[in-house]
Amino acid sequence: MTIIPFAPIERVIRNAGAQRVSESAAIALTEMLESYGLEISREAIKLAEHAGRKTVKAEDIKLAKEMLDK
Repeated sequence: MTIIPFAPIERVIRNAGAQRVSESAAIALTEMLESYGLEISREAIKLAEHAGRKTVKAEDIKLAKEMLDK
């Protein structure tokens, strides 16, 4: 089960230049984006907790992404 609906993912692929998008392509991208988003979120939560906060801020997300991209 996915969290992100099909339509926004289809629009992302179409905005990238595709004329048509199969359901399997949208599902594949959805799974990848959700997996990456969860990974970033988990790291961002750790950063917020380390800073003594319960609230995850944009700076936590950005730093978590940078850390994971290395």
